[in-house]
Amino acid sequence: MSDYGKTLSKHRRLTILKFLNDSPEYTSNASILVEVCNGFGVRSTRDQIAGELVWLKENSMVTYEENDSFIIASITDHGIQIAEGLTRHDGVKRPGPGR
Repeated sequence: MSDYGKTLSKHRRLTILKFLNDSPEYTSNASILVEVCNGFGVRSTRDQIAGELVWLKENSMVTYEENDSFIIASITDHGIQIAEGLTRHDGVKRPGPGR
Protein backbone atom coordinates (compact mmCIF):
# COMPACT_ATOMS: atom_id res chain seq x y z
CA MET A 1 0.00 0.00 0.00
CA SER A 2 1.31 3.49 -0.86
CA ASP A 3 1.94 6.16 1.76
CA TYR A 4 -1.17 7.95 0.49
CA GLY A 5 -3.22 4.77 0.87
CA LYS A 6 -1.92 4.28 4.42
CA THR A 7 -2.80 7.88 5.29
CA LEU A 8 -6.33 7.43 3.91
CA SER A 9 -6.77 4.25 5.95
CA LYS A 10 -5.72 6.06 9.14
CA HIS A 11 -8.20 8.86 8.43
CA ARG A 12 -10.93 6.38 7.51
CA ARG A 13 -10.42 4.45 10.76
CA LEU A 14 -10.58 7.63 12.85
CA THR A 15 -13.72 8.77 11.02
CA ILE A 16 -15.38 5.41 11.71
CA LEU A 17 -14.40 5.47 15.40
CA LYS A 18 -15.52 9.06 15.92
CA PHE A 19 -18.86 8.40 14.24
CA LEU A 20 -19.50 5.24 16.26
CA ASN A 21 -18.53 7.08 19.44
CA ASP A 22 -21.13 9.77 18.69
CA SER A 23 -23.84 7.34 17.53
CA PRO A 24 -26.79 6.19 19.63
CA GLU A 25 -25.89 2.86 21.23
CA TYR A 26 -22.35 3.33 19.82
CA THR A 27 -23.47 1.35 16.76
CA SER A 28 -23.95 1.81 13.03
CA ASN A 29 -24.08 -0.22 9.83
CA ALA A 30 -21.47 -0.36 7.09
CA SER A 31 -23.65 1.42 4.51
CA ILE A 32 -23.98 4.45 6.75
CA LEU A 33 -20.25 4.38 7.49
CA VAL A 34 -19.56 4.59 3.73
CA GLU A 35 -21.73 7.73 3.49
CA VAL A 36 -20.16 9.24 6.61
CA CYS A 37 -16.60 8.74 5.37
CA ASN A 38 -17.48 10.09 1.92
CA GLY A 39 -19.19 13.08 3.55
CA PHE A 40 -15.98 13.89 5.43
CA GLY A 41 -13.91 13.73 2.24
CA VAL A 42 -12.43 10.30 2.92
CA ARG A 43 -13.60 8.56 -0.26
CA SER A 44 -14.58 5.02 0.65
CA THR A 45 -16.22 1.99 -0.89
CA ARG A 46 -18.19 -0.62 0.99
CA ASP A 47 -15.29 -3.07 0.58
CA GLN A 48 -12.86 -0.54 2.06
CA ILE A 49 -15.16 0.02 5.05
CA ALA A 50 -15.52 -3.74 5.54
CA GLY A 51 -11.73 -4.08 5.43
CA GLU A 52 -11.25 -1.29 7.95
CA LEU A 53 -13.81 -2.89 10.27
CA VAL A 54 -11.83 -6.14 10.14
CA TRP A 55 -8.66 -4.22 11.01
CA LEU A 56 -10.40 -2.29 13.82
CA LYS A 57 -11.80 -5.55 15.22
CA GLU A 58 -8.37 -7.22 15.11
CA ASN A 59 -7.07 -4.27 17.13
CA SER A 60 -9.92 -4.44 19.68
CA MET A 61 -11.48 -1.11 18.69
CA VAL A 62 -14.80 -2.42 17.36
CA THR A 63 -16.95 -5.49 17.30
CA TYR A 64 -19.29 -6.34 14.46
CA GLU A 65 -21.88 -8.82 13.29
CA GLU A 66 -22.47 -9.89 9.71
CA ASN A 67 -25.91 -10.91 8.51
CA ASP A 68 -25.63 -11.86 4.84
CA SER A 69 -24.27 -8.64 3.30
CA PHE A 70 -25.31 -6.44 6.22
CA ILE A 71 -22.63 -5.45 8.76
CA ILE A 72 -23.44 -3.85 12.13
CA ALA A 73 -20.42 -2.36 13.95
CA SER A 74 -20.10 -1.23 17.58
CA ILE A 75 -17.22 0.62 19.20
CA THR A 76 -15.40 -0.89 22.19
CA ASP A 77 -14.05 0.94 25.24
CA HIS A 78 -10.59 0.85 23.64
CA GLY A 79 -12.03 2.35 20.44
CA ILE A 80 -13.67 5.14 22.46
CA GLN A 81 -10.32 5.98 24.03
CA ILE A 82 -8.73 6.18 20.57
CA ALA A 83 -11.60 8.29 19.15
CA GLU A 84 -11.35 10.73 22.04
CA GLY A 85 -7.56 11.01 21.79
CA LEU A 86 -6.97 9.49 25.23
CA THR A 87 -4.92 6.65 23.74
CA ARG A 88 -2.95 6.45 20.49
CA HIS A 89 -2.44 3.76 17.89
CA ASP A 90 -0.07 4.05 14.91
CA GLY A 91 -2.76 2.70 12.59
CA VAL A 92 -5.32 5.40 13.42
CA LYS A 93 -5.01 9.14 12.77
CA ARG A 94 -4.76 11.03 16.04
CA PRO A 95 -7.72 13.38 16.52
CA GLY A 96 -6.96 17.08 16.63
CA PRO A 97 -7.27 19.22 19.75
CA GLY A 98 -10.81 19.53 21.02
CA ARG A 99 -11.53 16.20 19.39
